[in-house]
Amino acid sequence: MSGNRKAAGESWESFADRRIREASEQGEFDKLPGMGKPIPGIDEPLDENWWVRQKLKEEGVSVVPPTIEARLAREQALEKVPTLKSEKAVRRLLEAVNASIRKAQLSPAAGPARGVHPVDIEQVVQKWREQKAAPRQQ
Repeated sequence: MSGNRKAAGESWESFADRRIREASEQGEFDKLPGMGKPIPGIDEPLDENWWVRQKLKEEGVSVVPPTIEARLAREQALEKVPTLKSEKAVRRLLEAVNASIRKAQLSPAAGPARGVHPVDIEQVVQKWREQKAAPRQQ
């Protein structure tokens, strides 16, 4: 007897086994995502909140306080400045970073009490100009 319903007198275990066998015979388990690959995290210690972390990762949600994110963005931008070719590009990058810093400062989310300060654009641009001029003077 084949079907989606449990037959009268059939145990639930037999019903489940039958449905699995039928699905397998029909190829329902062929080419499943991850087939033949190890189960991700199988050897890691038990984490009761694994599903929460996975969902946050899938959704691209960050649990890092906004001030920490802004501080990282500030550091990355300042590292990138010397590689930029024009003053306009430097200013555009620093203005974007300062906007993210202001947004973090206004965020109601908890974060470090010390926070992060905006970049002094004029100071960084002046330093960038000096670095660009330095090789020409030698």
